[in-house]
Amino acid sequence: MPSPEDPLQQARATYEHHLDVCRQCKAHAMPCQAAKHLLRSYNNLRRGARRSGGLVRE
Repeated sequence: MPSPEDPLQQARATYEHHLDVCRQCKAHAMPCQAAKHLLRSYNNLRRGARRSGGLVRE
């Protein structure tokens, strides 16, 4: 059975990977719309884990 932190870790890894490979994020000082969406998804998962009483590591 997958742990509750797996989706959270995957969302964070996806966001960080996007920042590494996205030309727009690298060229400008601010993240692109896709990066903002990925970060929002990660933050929502993290917030949900905290509300459900799960341990959240940064």
